[in-house]
Amino acid sequence: MPDTSTVTHDAAAHRFEVDTGAGIGVLTYAERGPALELLHTEVPEAAEGQGYAAALAVAALEYARSQGKQVIPSCAFVAGYIQRHPAYADLVAR
Repeated sequence: MPDTSTVTHDAAAHRFEVDTGAGIGVLTYAERGPALELLHTEVPEAAEGQGYAAALAVAALEYARSQGKQVIPSCAFVAGYIQRHPAYADLVAR
């Protein structure tokens, strides 16, 4: 997986971004009170399968944790990531 330190947070655009070398990958979110709704993850086709989506998910989840927020994983990729990495299950809004 690419280093999550390469992921940037554009708070004004409500998204996390990573330069894949083949274009920009993004994870978009919306603020829902005490939670972040993680809406959509997308990486350029040429960069798929190289861990960029996972790096975006980790960055968003760690950001939520650092801010004391829960997450609503509307994005199928993020929901699956949380299932495969139960250390993040406590962040999911009930």
